[in-house]
Amino acid sequence: MAKTKVFLSFDFDNDKVLKDFIVGQAKNSDSPFEISDYSLKEAKPEKDWLDHAKRAIGRADVFIIMLGPKTKTASGVLKELDVAIEKEKRKFQIIGYTNGSSDLAVPGGGRTYSWNWENLKKLLS
Repeated sequence: MAKTKVFLSFDFDNDKVLKDFIVGQAKNSDSPFEISDYSLKEAKPEKDWLDHAKRAIGRADVFIIMLGPKTKTASGVLKELDVAIEKEKRKFQIIGYTNGSSDLAVPGGGRTYSWNWENLKKLLS
């Protein structure tokens, strides 16, 4: 069975560790998903970065936002979310830290879930 392709959006400046952890989970032998691409902060003109994000989000099956304390004000996440909405991608948000809550959610980013292996498997199978 093909794995679900995920585009992972996160606050690059503050929450890179969340990306690293979920990429690790995607490598589990029983993982139903793979990270097809994720937020990038590149030394490219913004148009090039946004074009890259549009193509990557277009190839993904699901768009996930990893939530940290400043995610809802991260301009890159907000632009990526706009693309996911435009492309009508299935989307949801994962609370990235144990002390986090749904208060961290990005408006319009989809339903918010606690981060645990069982939730990920159910959501991405």
